[in-house]
Amino acid sequence: MSVAVTEGLVRVDDAYPDPKRISSFSRNISDLLEHIEYRRCESGEDLEAIYRLRYKAYHLNGFLRESREQKMTDDFDDTSNSYKFGVFIDDNLVCTVRIHHLSPQEPYGPAMTTFGDVLKPRLERGESFINPTLLAADPELVASYKALPYVTLRLGLLASVHFDATACIGVIREEHTAFYRRIFGAVQVGEPRPYPPFTVPVMLYDANVAANRNWILRRFPFFHSTAAERRMLFAKPRKGELAPLTILPTAKYFHDAA
Repeated sequence: MSVAVTEGLVRVDDAYPDPKRISSFSRNISDLLEHIEYRRCESGEDLEAIYRLRYKAYHLNGFLRESREQKMTDDFDDTSNSYKFGVFIDDNLVCTVRIHHLSPQEPYGPAMTTFGDVLKPRLERGESFINPTLLAADPELVASYKALPYVTLRLGLLASVHFDATACIGVIREEHTAFYRRIFGAVQVGEPRPYPPFTVPVMLYDANVAANRNWILRRFPFFHSTAAERRMLFAKPRKGELAPLTILPTAKYFHDAA
């Protein structure tokens, strides 16, 4: 990686910009992170709430057909390399995202269903990918918390670092491509393709981790994290252990250090 790491912490002098030069945009998102809790949800009421929030967001925006159960889930929720997260403010679920770590040993992820012909040869060469999908925010709160996509997709960058992935790949609708290019330096790979059960085509975007991580951290300090936070988010519990219920973002420690 192009950012120096010492005992799990990115060296401030290498990767953190002069605090006087941090934009008001980044400060606003950093302020929101102070109120954010991440939860990795494997079962129970939180997981059911995530399924309902997915359905609510995608159905309301016309991307998903009506369902009697009013929940959205699929077989990829149950794969061994799947991580389902809820983002909470004041103990209320406001956003969710699902992340898959695709590797030669576990090549399971939604992107493979539509772009497997592009990704499989790369996996066979030893590459690995982080595939965030099903980003969904509560439609009633989007206007109040416009930074939700940033604090939620922060998990994709953290996963890329934790698993030392080659790239973070996104299966993206056309209207969202500018966001991924601007924030993550992602580039389009291939042409739009159908992506059931959604009613609109999607494109594959690839953000190389080694090439992009350093400048992302310089421009957007809220993407910083400690190794401890990344372990709590993505490490599988040992037998008999429970995953932590709540994980707090650690970007503020880099701000304090600066």
